[in-house]
Amino acid sequence: MNPMNLLQFKNTWDTFRSNHPKFPKFLSAVCQKSIQEGTVIEIRVTTPDGRETASNIRLKADDVTLFEQLREWI
Repeated sequence: MNPMNLLQFKNTWDTFRSNHPKFPKFLSAVCQKSIQEGTVIEIRVTTPDGRETASNIRLKADDVTLFEQLREWI
């Protein structure tokens, strides 16, 4: 992975955290308490004109490892 991309991601993430301070706290709480094999994560996006798109995944054991690593970044 390119170190410059990581730095850019960090800057973008810091801006996102400033704009939406409750969201990283939500992610952190979910990762600490709810991430386990079999957990279903659903994402729903609603555009300004009201269109919705949704998807979900059921976590596998390998997925839990990814979320444990992501938790360290949050």
